[in-house]
Amino acid sequence: MKDQDLTITISVNQTPKEAFDAINNVRGWWSEEVKGGTEKLNDEFTYKARHLHRCTMKLTEVIPYQKVVWLVLDNYFSFTQDQTEWQNTKIVFEISEKDGKTQVRFTHQGLVPQHECYEVCSNAWTGYITGSLYNLITTGKGEPNPKES
Repeated sequence: MKDQDLTITISVNQTPKEAFDAINNVRGWWSEEVKGGTEKLNDEFTYKARHLHRCTMKLTEVIPYQKVVWLVLDNYFSFTQDQTEWQNTKIVFEISEKDGKTQVRFTHQGLVPQHECYEVCSNAWTGYITGSLYNLITTGKGEPNPKES
């Protein structure tokens, strides 16, 4: 069976360092509601999107300018019956150089088409990676979810 994990790849003209720094600026591209550390090995942070989604991530691998891995420790979706779909999955950012550009390969290991949240989650990740993260890397300004008042 072929690998079904969600994978999204973007290419930018910026350096691997600029891509790495943007990935670790989670509040700059995913959500201003993120609480906790997002840059160092063993940092933990929480993400919250209104009443729809909340999760806790732990950085389990941080290789400067090459790779960042988040482990999903806990997760809740208001729109799925199975609350364990994301638990113990990994979100992997791999940074490499290809054809004179910096390539960022995003993989959510364990997010597969059989999951109840797959369509919603894959659409959301695609928007965050190809839109907000891409823009943060290339222009210095992403479009994260704003702080909830």
